[in-house]
Amino acid sequence: MAGPLSGHHVAVLLGGLSSEREVSLVSGRECAAALERLGAKVSRVDAGRDLAQVLAKLKPGVCFNALHGAWGEDGCVQGVLETLAIPYTHCGVLASALAMDKAKSKAVMAAAGVAVPGGGLFERHAAARAHVMEPPYVVKPNAEGSSVGVFVVPKGANAPPQEIAAASWSFGEEVMIEPYVAGKELAVGVMDGKAMTVTEIVPRAGFYDYEAKYGEGGSRHIVPATVPPHAFEKAMRMAERAHAALGCRGVTRSDLRYDDVNDILVLLEVNTQPGMTPTSLVPEQAATLGVNFDRLVLWITEDAYARGGAGGTAS
Repeated sequence: MAGPLSGHHVAVLLGGLSSEREVSLVSGRECAAALERLGAKVSRVDAGRDLAQVLAKLKPGVCFNALHGAWGEDGCVQGVLETLAIPYTHCGVLASALAMDKAKSKAVMAAAGVAVPGGGLFERHAAARAHVMEPPYVVKPNAEGSSVGVFVVPKGANAPPQEIAAASWSFGEEVMIEPYVAGKELAVGVMDGKAMTVTEIVPRAGFYDYEAKYGEGGSRHIVPATVPPHAFEKAMRMAERAHAALGCRGVTRSDLRYDDVNDILVLLEVNTQPGMTPTSLVPEQAATLGVNFDRLVLWITEDAYARGGAGGTAS
């Protein structure tokens, strides 16, 4: 029996140039397999600097963008796809660039009434010499995902993390430093502008870092999250508002922290191309709503096709 994507040629963009390459390879592998089960002809494209030339030769009907991190998720690849007039999944140029810049996206979300942590950008060497705020606080690159390069500075710490001043640091000259919000790590997927559910993430070790996100058994997911009904509902509405304020489309994932002692909920960031790995949060949330992985991939792909022509320049 022919699948719903029979006769369609989909190029899956995976790998890429960022520090999140390995995660992208897994996301792309899973999505490509699902697209083939759905009947599509699939071209797997390890996205390098020659991406435009490769796609011009392949002439796919749509691109499934499974890239993560800089270049693939920050508006650059989206701009290439706009120029080639190839429909593509997830957010457009502006929303992708805005969401990747933590400082700018926090300002936009705060203006839309979404509670975000305080803090700001600091030159990395200055931030390594002395505490710029009283610990506990979090240090993170301004434009990376998957908790790459993130440090939690605990209360009473004698000095900031010296890694941010190292010659090997490759995440920019400014770092985002914000107060550490104690409590529960939450995530909310948003699909077609509507929140899916709330996941509570319980790392096996103290911090939800790269290994906890993608390592085998690195964290436990509780779906739905065990938070009070008012906090659950507030997390859903905050994620929807952030998605809209940044001009997002398709599927996104918002990361939040909930201080259950003081009943404080803040939204940390919006991920415009959420992971699609076996341990990823959005596929897990979709499954709880009765949408299996293949149907989720189908919806994301059809959403891109529905915009037609180019991917859309407005968002």
